[in-house]
Amino acid sequence: MELLFEKTVSGRQTSYIPELEVPFYQYEDKYLNEQSLDFPELSELDVSRHYSELERRTFGINQGFYPLGSCTMKYNPRFHEQVASLPGFCDIHPLQSLESVPGAKFIYEKSEELLCKITGMDYMSFQPAAGAQGEFLGILLIKKFHEKNGEGGTRSKILIPDSAHGTNPATAALCGLNVVTVRSTNEGYMDLNHLRELANTEIAGLMLTNPNTLGVFDPNICEITKIVHEAGGLCYYDGANLNPIMNIARPGDMGFDCIHLNLHKTFSTPHGGGGPGAGAVGMKELLKECYDEVWKVKAFHGHFLVVVRALCYLLTLGEKGIRDSAVQSVLSANYMKKQLEDTFTIKQKGFCMHEFVITLEEESKNYGFRALDVAKAFIDYQMYPPTMYFPQIIPEALMVEPTETESKETLDYAVEIYKKVYQDLKRDPDSAKDYPKTTPIHRPDEVSAARNPKLRWRKET
Repeated sequence: MELLFEKTVSGRQTSYIPELEVPFYQYEDKYLNEQSLDFPELSELDVSRHYSELERRTFGINQGFYPLGSCTMKYNPRFHEQVASLPGFCDIHPLQSLESVPGAKFIYEKSEELLCKITGMDYMSFQPAAGAQGEFLGILLIKKFHEKNGEGGTRSKILIPDSAHGTNPATAALCGLNVVTVRSTNEGYMDLNHLRELANTEIAGLMLTNPNTLGVFDPNICEITKIVHEAGGLCYYDGANLNPIMNIARPGDMGFDCIHLNLHKTFSTPHGGGGPGAGAVGMKELLKECYDEVWKVKAFHGHFLVVVRALCYLLTLGEKGIRDSAVQSVLSANYMKKQLEDTFTIKQKGFCMHEFVITLEEESKNYGFRALDVAKAFIDYQMYPPTMYFPQIIPEALMVEPTETESKETLDYAVEIYKKVYQDLKRDPDSAKDYPKTTPIHRPDEVSAARNPKLRWRKET
């Protein structure tokens, strides 16, 4: 497919730019660019067809099954988009006085009330722009807490399980803390004995996802947070996997002191294309004073319209609906897991929460096809691949999260295709590198693309 720059026809034009709403300002000549900008010259029809063609080449949740593990890529109601598009919400300015935006103030206050109730926190900040930035603020809170208690110089370590999201150690390092890894047991739980060995006066705290990335809820969670607290540390909850426990179990009741929520995953905003996101941070009373000193992680008031959508979701579903959503996500995952157990090796036995992890380690050794090959094959059946090679403690991993918004018919179709692809590759392992076969771009050289990326188009001279 050609780029707009390659489709250009000299002299062809259209008019998209409206008249200026402010006085025209003429810059001095010394500030003006003397080189041609080489903008594409196209008609409105050319542009419309170009972007329509791009749309047809892009896979989205409205086109098929999207079981991306640990990301909760679920369908988001269009009604929430309509509310977020209301002029009273989308046209306000961050520099307006608080008195002039009482509706926006209500959105934040009501969202804080409901999300604190769900998480067991005392306060909620909507400043962070994404989950990773929410993590950043959460660890800053913990670090500031120890500084205010005169232990900032000694508590320099953060405990993180070996199954953690990659952003966890990155966040800790960014905050100037040293990462210490806690082992997992064969069941996928945190190794309590190893945790006890590591929990000392040097730890600032613990970062933990529960349910974890293996899709299991740690039954020892209260003991885990107790061990950390007894050592003088604080506990941070990564809210990436909150979806299956909403209105069922609260991180605050498990012993966590602060938490970030991916509002754009758990509480309804389309995501996956670079934004928008919102990493709301909840905290207990003991961290409120610390928050007043470190809260400025983003300009102004965060991504307001994501909070609008989240509140729409909460009010539309209600307390019972939120709980039903969580229950359905667990049911969907266990239904799929049970159907696939006779074909695939699934690392964790028994019931899972909202996701489960397939390992193709033996198939890779015995037949030669890998998790990447299986994932690529799914694309030919109008299904987005599950998360690959994560968590890293599972070789040749495929992490499947069907979510609560998919129907039984869709899950049955997915199970059928998973089994078909598996059998096809066992029967003909040499075909593994041929997938996908039906897409505009087939199997790209991903290693070369990563090592030698072409990030901009240059006009041939």
